[in-house]
Amino acid sequence: MRKFWFFYPAKAMVVFPGGFGTLDECMEILTLIQTRKSSKKIPFLLYGKSYWNEVLNFEAMVRWGTVDRQDLELFRFADTPEEAFQYLRQRLTEAHLKPGASRGGAA
Repeated sequence: MRKFWFFYPAKAMVVFPGGFGTLDECMEILTLIQTRKSSKKIPFLLYGKSYWNEVLNFEAMVRWGTVDRQDLELFRFADTPEEAFQYLRQRLTEAHLKPGASRGGAA
């Protein structure tokens, strides 16, 4: 229930380097998005590309068939606040401020 309320009101997810709890929450939300259990179109940002690529070998997951290559498009990396802000501003504008954009959306 805690994870649900963590995700439900969110308009974007930004995940910073962390430990087991961070990995648990990160993977749970990515799984909801990947399996389309959530109808939300939410920008998902992993901050610190070198950290995430060292801790999680995304390419190995593709090679082993545990995720599809297209699943790697569910998230983006950013290494600076400016890069993160630019990505989030673009995606949130597309999702919420352009004509015809959805206004909200349930998890």
